Amino acid sequence: MTNPIQVLAEAAASWQRRDLSEEVTWATRRAILDWFATTLPGCVLPPATLLAGAFSPWRGPGNAICYVDGQLCSPRHAALLNASASHTVEFDDIFKDGGYHPGSPTVSAALAVAQDRGASLEQLHRAIIAGYEVGCRISLAIQPSHYDYWHTTSTVGTMGAAVATAMILGADAQRIAHAIALSSSFAGGHQQNLQGEGMAKALHPGHAADAGILAGVAATNGVTASLDSLHGDKGFAAATSTSSGDWITAFEGLGEWTPISRMTVKNHGCCGHVFPALDGLRLLQEREYFAAADIDSIHVTGYGATYQMCNRTNPRSAQEARFSLQYCMAAQSVLGGVRLAAFAPDALVHPDIQALMQKVTVTEDAELAAAYPKKRMAKLLVRLKDGRQINHFQETRKGDPEDPLSDEELVAKYDELAGSVLSQQQLIALRQTILYGDVLPGIIRAYT
Repeated sequence: MTNPIQVLAEAAASWQRRDLSEEVTWATRRAILDWFATTLPGCVLPPATLLAGAFSPWRGPGNAICYVDGQLCSPRHAALLNASASHTVEFDDIFKDGGYHPGSPTVSAALAVAQDRGASLEQLHRAIIAGYEVGCRISLAIQPSHYDYWHTTSTVGTMGAAVATAMILGADAQRIAHAIALSSSFAGGHQQNLQGEGMAKALHPGHAADAGILAGVAATNGVTASLDSLHGDKGFAAATSTSSGDWITAFEGLGEWTPISRMTVKNHGCCGHVFPALDGLRLLQEREYFAAADIDSIHVTGYGATYQMCNRTNPRSAQEARFSLQYCMAAQSVLGGVRLAAFAPDALVHPDIQALMQKVTVTEDAELAAAYPKKRMAKLLVRLKDGRQINHFQETRKGDPEDPLSDEELVAKYDELAGSVLSQQQLIALRQTILYGDVLPGIIRAYT
């Protein structure tokens, strides 16, 4: 078998010189805008605010921007804090077939290193594209079994960040290969810290971005590792999934399409495994004209992750509520959406949401589970107080490549989320820089 690390490294290095199509360039600009949309609201919340205080004595010199406090610092400091902030409000992008959020670790690392080194915008774009290429394809090789115990954004995100870093630093294919190999030893983040309360989940991409920069810098400067690290008998895939990797699936279409052009943009501020049910409920309410007060019960049948991760009947924090199907379904019915406001303190104790939550149940369906992760679907049975029973099969999620957010919808998402912390002037200026500018995004200090 051809060595997967070598294949991936060559694919990444090719982005140093390949022509960038308008489609891929625009997809990259969209990914960066979406990164800011999800990162900036997290900059004023823990754990990023706690980390900013705790690590301030060790921020180090550098020209990278920590968006949590608007200060210049070392790339690793910026990447750690920015990536943690980026994963906090659960709006970061998804590569759905791999069950992976590449943006939080990859963009955080690439942007920090690019800012510090004074890289061009084109170099940044190429690094992000390559980081997505490698990370997303590794996620395809190890899923779905990897997700049983491991958080892909934390594990594979380390490799995406390492590749992006090495690209900014001008590494060739051989040194990118060693960056991937080194980062495979730094990858971690288990599923238990996605359950219950706690802030560890947001720290996962923070660590991935930080460790990825370590691997990328080390490899670019000659530090080597085993190039069998991904597919070897005792390598990353064997240790974290049920095989040594499905590399045939991972490399399908390599050179013909690149993952950054097939991203899911999140349309709800919660776990993506709840999305099909939310989309189905919204469609039913628009079509059948019923409100939250009209609902007698809702039963959702989903795939494995929907039931195993999101069956939480009594969430006790905003973080738990983002992973509670019961809470999110009730919040959408009562509030009209699952956005930032749905996880504000008053929403978490809203009596109408609390009452409706008790009427929402979820089970797992073997057929839907078999189609995961390529398809994310849900079946709904809604019983209304007037006696109506409505069945619905939701086959897609809004925001997936099959049903994408338009540019206008993405901008609206950015305006809403980033606008919660930026002034109108800062909001527009940053948006224009990302979508149409030719320089790296700079410092924004419109909030404290």
